[in-house]
Amino acid sequence: MASTGLLVVSNIKQLGKSLRSIEKYVNSLYIHLNVTGSTQSASSPAWGRLISQLYADGSSYVGNKVDLRVLVAPLKEHSAVGSLSLRKPVDMIFSDAHQPEICDRLRNALNISQPTIFLNDAISCDFKLLETDVNQKAYPTVVLGGTFDRIHVGHKIFLTQAVLRACKRLVVGVTTAAMTKGKILPELILPVEQRIAELREFLLDIDNTLQYDIVPIDDPFGPTQHDPDMDLIVVSAETLRGGQKVNEIRAAKQLRQLEIFAIDIVESKVVDGIHESKVSSSNTRIDLLGTRWRQPEPRPHLPARPYIIGLTGGIASGKSKMAERLGQMGAHVIDCDKVAHDVYEPGQACYEKIVKHFGEEILSDDGRIDRTKLGPRVFGNVQELETLNSIVWPELMVEVNRRLDELRAAAKVPKVVVLEAAVLLKAGWEIHCHEVWSMIVPPDEAVRRIIERNNLSEQEARNRLANQVKNTDIVAKSQVIFSSQWDYDFTQLQAERAWQMLNKELDGRPLSSL
Repeated sequence: MASTGLLVVSNIKQLGKSLRSIEKYVNSLYIHLNVTGSTQSASSPAWGRLISQLYADGSSYVGNKVDLRVLVAPLKEHSAVGSLSLRKPVDMIFSDAHQPEICDRLRNALNISQPTIFLNDAISCDFKLLETDVNQKAYPTVVLGGTFDRIHVGHKIFLTQAVLRACKRLVVGVTTAAMTKGKILPELILPVEQRIAELREFLLDIDNTLQYDIVPIDDPFGPTQHDPDMDLIVVSAETLRGGQKVNEIRAAKQLRQLEIFAIDIVESKVVDGIHESKVSSSNTRIDLLGTRWRQPEPRPHLPARPYIIGLTGGIASGKSKMAERLGQMGAHVIDCDKVAHDVYEPGQACYEKIVKHFGEEILSDDGRIDRTKLGPRVFGNVQELETLNSIVWPELMVEVNRRLDELRAAAKVPKVVVLEAAVLLKAGWEIHCHEVWSMIVPPDEAVRRIIERNNLSEQEARNRLANQVKNTDIVAKSQVIFSSQWDYDFTQLQAERAWQMLNKELDGRPLSSL
C-alpha cells in the first residue's frame, strides 16, 4: 500500500465517495482544494468554514485510519501549485473530477511518476460553503494556545483557522506539564518537546509561507502578556473568556488589544458518559487504554512460553480486579502478595530474618507474622521499609520462579501467565516479564479508595500513597495501560481489548517460538 496520497477536491459533496475509494491505498492524504474560477479571488479566511466541514466529514468517513491534511498555502497564493513543500513524499495523486491540467502540474511539482487516478469523469467545481459575510480579514500576527497532545481533527480545524487568518506570523503557546496536571490521564500526555515538534511539522506541511513561533508556556497567557506585535487571537467557544482576559492583561500593560476569533467546538460522536462531548486530546488518551502503548523490549533470556505479563499499579488502583478479569479470560495468575504470605510462614526463608530484625512483638498468638502489626512499623519509615524489602523481595522472586518452572514443566504449559505484583517495578522484576501492564488512577481517587477500604485518615492514606511508584514512572515502563477511574464495564472493555490484542499477536507467532 502506498503510504501517502494527494486528493484534488473540486466538489466537497463527493468527499465521502472519494475517501472510501482511496482509504485502501493510503494511510496519509493531503487534500488540495481546486482553486478555479470565482474561487480564485476569495481571501484565504473565506475557506475556513469549508475546510472545517471537510475535516469533520473526513473524520466521519475514515476515522483515524487516514491522516488528512488540507493544504492552505495554495489558497493564499490563488495557485494550483503554489509553495508546495510537503513533509512526506507523495506516491499517488487522485482527483474527484476530470481536471488533467491541474493534476499534471501537481504531479510535476511533486515528482509523482504514477498517473493521476480520476475518481469521477465529470468536470465540476462546487464550493458553495465559502464564507462571504464575516471574518474575511487576514492579520500580520495571529496567536493561539493549547495542549496539542496528538494532533486530532479538532486541532486541525483550530490550527487551520489560525493559519488562514495569518499573513506573516503565527504564534502558538503549548502548555507544559505545569498546566496539564488537572487533565484526564495527564500521565499519557506526550512530552512538550514532542508535541511542539509534531505541531511544527503539521503547520509547515499545510502552509510553509508563515513564520511559526511555537513556544512552551507555564501559564494560560504565555507571550500574549508581553508581545506588542500581535493582532488576532483564535480561541474556541469554550475558551472565549480566556481571550477576553488576555485583552484585560494587555490593556493593563498598555499593549494593543487583540481582535478575537472564536470557533465552534467539534462535537464527539461517542456518547457514553466517559468520553468528553467534544473531540479532544482527553478522548484520544482514553482510547489508548487497553491498547499497545509501547512495544515490548526483547527478553531473549525468557522462554517464549508461558508469555509472562507483569501486572502492576499503585495501591487501590484496581490491579487485583484486573488480574481476576484476565484470569477469567484464560490467563494463569500468580498473585505475588499471596506468594509473599507463603514466604512469611514459619520455617520459610524470610521468617527468621524478619523476626530477628523487627522483634517478636510482630507475631500473632500462633507464632505467625502478623502483617497488621508489621505494617505500621514500615509505612512512613523509609529505612525500615527498605530493610523489609531487602529481606523479602529476593526470596519472593525465587519462589515465583520456582512456580514458573513448575508451569513450564507441566504437560500443558499455560499460554499466558499474569504476574500480579505491586512492587514489580520497585523490585526490578520487569526483567522477568515479557512485558508490563499497569493500572493507574488519579492520586486523589486512590486516596479516597484507601480511606474507604482501609478505614484510614486522609493523612494516613496519603502516607501510604507516598511510598508508591508514581503514575508517571509506571507509565514510562509499561507496554499497556489501564485505568479503573470510570465504571466497571469500561474497565472490562479495556481488559478485553488488551487480551484480544495479545492473543492475536501470540497466535501470529511461529509455533516453534511458543
